[in-house]
Amino acid sequence: MSEAGTAPPEDEEREPDYRFTLANERTFLAWLRTSLSLLAAGVAVVQLVPSFPIPHARGVTGGLLAVLAVVAAASGVLRWRSVEDAIRHDRPLPRQRVPWVMATGLVVLALFGLVLIVLRGEA
Repeated sequence: MSEAGTAPPEDEEREPDYRFTLANERTFLAWLRTSLSLLAAGVAVVQLVPSFPIPHARGVTGGLLAVLAVVAAASGVLRWRSVEDAIRHDRPLPRQRVPWVMATGLVVLALFGLVLIVLRGEA
């Protein structure tokens, strides 16, 4: 509230409580850690996992993990910026679809991994 008792205009930028800014930064760093973990998993699958009965299964799995890593890193940056903007302009936080994308991608990869494990047991 300003001195006159009215809220500042929505397009006016203000310095937010530092705790909100730091919480937003921690969330951003969590997205980056997730991205690095997915990338490491992709490299590990391609380099360390023995081949599966399905040709190129390791490459596809590693590639999908790398794609999810890129999605996590890019969306982490975009989310950090949009939340920072919302905080500074006293607007509602933006809705996020990326967690659904990430969860769906990981479910697909887990199901694919399960199929590969079952096929390996039958071979």
